[in-house]
Amino acid sequence: MLQINANARRNDYDDSLRQILNIHAADESRAWLSAWDGLNAGPTPLWDLPDLASRLGVGSIRVKDEGHRSPLGSFKALGAPIALMRLIKRLFQGHDLDAAKLIDRHYTTLLRNLTVISATDGNHGRALAAAARSIGCRCVIVLHKHVNDERRLAIAALGAEIVQIEGNYDESVKEAARLAKKNAWHVVSDTSYDGYETIPRDVMQGYGTIAAEAIEQNDGRPYTHVFIQGGVGGLAAGVISYFAERDGEQRPRFIIVEPDQAECLYQSALRGHAAHATGSVDSVMAGLACGETSPLAWRFLSVLADAFMTVSDKTAIEAMRILAAGSTRDIPVVAGESGAAGLAGLIQATGDAKERVALALDEHSHVLLLNTEGATAPALYRQLTSLRAEDVLHAQLQWQGAQATTVILGSAASNAAVLSAAGG
Repeated sequence: MLQINANARRNDYDDSLRQILNIHAADESRAWLSAWDGLNAGPTPLWDLPDLASRLGVGSIRVKDEGHRSPLGSFKALGAPIALMRLIKRLFQGHDLDAAKLIDRHYTTLLRNLTVISATDGNHGRALAAAARSIGCRCVIVLHKHVNDERRLAIAALGAEIVQIEGNYDESVKEAARLAKKNAWHVVSDTSYDGYETIPRDVMQGYGTIAAEAIEQNDGRPYTHVFIQGGVGGLAAGVISYFAERDGEQRPRFIIVEPDQAECLYQSALRGHAAHATGSVDSVMAGLACGETSPLAWRFLSVLADAFMTVSDKTAIEAMRILAAGSTRDIPVVAGESGAAGLAGLIQATGDAKERVALALDEHSHVLLLNTEGATAPALYRQLTSLRAEDVLHAQLQWQGAQATTVILGSAASNAAVLSAAGG
């Protein structure tokens, strides 16, 4: 399903939005995170997929691969640590804490009685647990019954205490809030609710790094479309706001992609306000299986997102397989269930004549996709793709080696031709 947002604006970035999310704070967050050994050095890859672009009838497809962001395997490593750092700096503002020292356990004595808590579908909780371990405070994570055991064990391995409940993600959010109030803990959540917006804002601000890198890594050819995962809306708001402030009227079209059965943002677009999903909220795209829109994120998406669409689990799994397979000119990419959602949306849109026209997708379109996660649940990845993630990563390295060899051979042949023409 596709819903065009009639309220989308393409004018200059609104000051009321800039006060919440802005490039200055995003770049500051990026600088702070550069000191954290929980992230891999440098930007994540921006892969060019020319064969897939030709197949889908667009000018180019580039994939920002957040599976390489950190050993945690997802983009969430940019949000939770920044939110935790900013929370601690507010709580202990009289101590003038240094960000680089904070993320390197320099203040553990000061923070020994601090406990943070959050609900998660997996990736946010894992990132928060890793950040809490690096900083030196206690971390409690609330999981609902649908969270994959691999993800639960990965969070526990980082030292977090696990509380598991019945129900879904939205119920785990409520349980985290209840436990925090009861024990005087601090919720570090990536979704906002009534009276709770500061920390979700900080989480979203961390995601601006993705947009900044994608812009820097591009070859000067502006993106015309960005297909971006939905969830509660935080990732989309963090990335879209960066583009909107930087590019104003020249910004790309933003298309939000969600699972069919967890379509809270799509429903919000239909109703004109932050709304709930009408489906079961039980999707293979676990990171996007959210039933309630973040009101804070909706302030941005309601005026900056150009369209909202839903995709089936089947389409997402097929997108995982397409990315893993690669081709002669397309590098193999490990994309988890939620990571492949953007491509699933693009495949669906380009395969429907009316949707192509509605989204102005044609041979001149330059599309940016975000692979938000690698194989964060390796056994599930193998079950869905019939491939081992490590084998796809090995194929990725082989593809890169073959491309480097081709460049070297091409350069040698060119030099030989020059020498021959010169009589050498």
